[in-house]
Amino acid sequence: MSAGGPAGTSAGRPDLGRIGIWAGDLDNLPAAGVRTAAAAIEDLGYGTLWYPETTGREAVAQAAILLSATGRVTVAAGMADIHARDAVTTAAAQRTLEEAFPGRFLLGLWEGHPSLSRDVRGHPFGPAPAAMRSYLDALDAAPFGPPTGTAAPHRVLAALEPAVLALAAERAWGANVLGMPVEYTRTARAVLGPDALLAVTQLCVLGAGRSRTAEAARTVAAAALPNRRTLLADLGHRDPDALGDRLVDAVVAHGRAGDVAGRVRDHLEAGADHVSLHLITAAPRTPPLAQWEELATHLLP
Repeated sequence: MSAGGPAGTSAGRPDLGRIGIWAGDLDNLPAAGVRTAAAAIEDLGYGTLWYPETTGREAVAQAAILLSATGRVTVAAGMADIHARDAVTTAAAQRTLEEAFPGRFLLGLWEGHPSLSRDVRGHPFGPAPAAMRSYLDALDAAPFGPPTGTAAPHRVLAALEPAVLALAAERAWGANVLGMPVEYTRTARAVLGPDALLAVTQLCVLGAGRSRTAEAARTVAAAALPNRRTLLADLGHRDPDALGDRLVDAVVAHGRAGDVAGRVRDHLEAGADHVSLHLITAAPRTPPLAQWEELATHLLP
């Protein structure tokens, strides 16, 4: 199966394919398990393998493991924390991976959480748009890296609020929006404009039917709520903290694989260029290989 041809660039931007996997639990696996999971995602035909950076493996080192374990799939550090590395180090690391794996690494930057930045890393935490703009300025000015001649680095911003989406349109290939309803995909496309890359990450719970997955989906929505409360209220969910069925269903695609596939199509119709699936299970230390395969049968040609 193929999700859009070999990795590289298409129309001046990375070719992510239409469908990818957000492998949010890779830090729970040993390195050998990470390699196995990456190879499985590629073999199933997904276009991009996304992963976050919080308190587990360092994002660029993780990319090197994933790129070395695969030969085609785009590897996207979807949430590389700008407080984890100075901009000069990030620029040199990205250029190194681009030299070694041309066209296959996508850098996704985010501003982190206040607790991670202040308490864990010991850095000040400022307003997201200003902090990100300053970091991008430093990235562009960074002097170090491998020999010249590599392609321009690919980068997106992990974005929720409109101000960061606008910055993504101005200073990056585009944005990745994680854990928001289809209605917000339309908002993001309007802010980004018609040409910027819009990737969205859909939270998913897979099971025998929607009645069987409803409570797990509610737990996932509750975990996602703190960073999204105001945005969800602006979309018409007047009391997000109540975690009503309408809000849970809007944030989390749950039920059978066909239900998840329907949500993916809705995002694509709403303006997304690419949708990655963040499949959340009760066993985060075990890659959901069978469920990734089941979703592939519904979503990949």
